[in-house]
Amino acid sequence: MSSANGVETRFGICTDQNLSFDTLAERWQLFEKLGFDSVWDCDHFNQTSNETGPYFEGWTLLAALATRTERIRIGVLVSCNTFRHPGLLAQCAMTVDHVSHGRLELGIGAGYTHGEHGRFGIDLPPPGERVRRFREAVQVIDSLLRNETTTFDGRYYQLNGAYVRPAPIQKPRPPFTLGAHKSRMLRICAEYADTWNSLGGIEEIAERNRILDEHCADIGRDPTSVRRSFYGWASNMAEQGLPDMWESTGAFEDVVGRYREVGINEFVIDQPRAEQFDVLERVATDVIPRLRHA
Repeated sequence: MSSANGVETRFGICTDQNLSFDTLAERWQLFEKLGFDSVWDCDHFNQTSNETGPYFEGWTLLAALATRTERIRIGVLVSCNTFRHPGLLAQCAMTVDHVSHGRLELGIGAGYTHGEHGRFGIDLPPPGERVRRFREAVQVIDSLLRNETTTFDGRYYQLNGAYVRPAPIQKPRPPFTLGAHKSRMLRICAEYADTWNSLGGIEEIAERNRILDEHCADIGRDPTSVRRSFYGWASNMAEQGLPDMWESTGAFEDVVGRYREVGINEFVIDQPRAEQFDVLERVATDVIPRLRHA
């Protein structure tokens, strides 16, 4: 099993875009000031936990927030493949990479939420087809961001001499964070991901990590070249019998330690509630510097 040993552990924050733009900008600037490695928004038309509430679009918001930050890595965790043609997503990624001066982490997933797809009249194919579409989309985006031109004759996407110009700042392209939970998706991660991201319990993550290692071995890729990223939030932690990571510095360190033992070397955690920001600041100043190289 690939482990976090020898690899610097990274820490990021994910924010829901249900707050005012000015508040989100202030918080992203705070997370940068506190030294977090990355900050992310989400890709939904409506917030999944409050479908009737306000919610900004992920990629346009990301571009705007890129102009309010300077050093922190930024991304969408993760872009829903069913929402955009991969050519459009490649164009979005190239643009935000330039707006951010090369700080983009390109998150991509297959898509899953039935409610918002139905409300907006967007087709949500069965899981098997979503995986096949995702594979083609990742191939297309990878090629568009690396190459001068792309011709692709797939089952779901066809391109003829397509190009994205200017090229991204990051070479050979912005790093891919691919969301995946099951074996076929993990195989795509082994082939294309710079970072694999997942959620779930410790035993689930350990098993997925093992499967990803096997897929890497099958294609001759060094499994340690794929960063292992965990996405968590308070209710998700509770479902796993774990404490809210923002409950205390001890809770944060405890959860990080448990997931590090099964190979995780990046943690992206939903931002704390307003009354927990004192814990956030203590975690950033006292805990994370020690855990990064532990």
